[in-house]
Amino acid sequence: MLNILFVDDEGAVSDVLGQILTRLGHRVEIASNGHEGLRMFDSRVFDLVITDILMPGIDGHGVARHIRSSDRAYIPIIGISGTPWFLDGDVFDFVLPKPFSIQALTNAIDDAMGKGSKPQTLTENQEQGHSLHGVSTSPLLAT
Repeated sequence: MLNILFVDDEGAVSDVLGQILTRLGHRVEIASNGHEGLRMFDSRVFDLVITDILMPGIDGHGVARHIRSSDRAYIPIIGISGTPWFLDGDVFDFVLPKPFSIQALTNAIDDAMGKGSKPQTLTENQEQGHSLHGVSTSPLLAT
């Protein structure tokens, strides 16, 4: 079980992904924007951060750069976005374009946590067919 910080400004996406991650056996804390995500990160301990990229104020790249500049031990970060052309893999361990399947999310978590083969870039992910396939449980992840 992982303690996961999930940062996304779309409440419906946060609710669905929070439920999915909880059902997968993880503890999930949800931040509704980048500012809140940074406050939560700074005041708590997380094993993994999953963040949306495009958010008002501090975006996912800002969240990731803050985490990378912290004095904490290395924490894997998965970036997600409905606009994959904005994904910058340099600060993320794994990038996942929305919509994505639950299996793709699980694979990304395993890879980011070192349980999979290796962290992958967006291009590698698309070549392997892990992305751009809808989530069968909810169309909300396609937003």
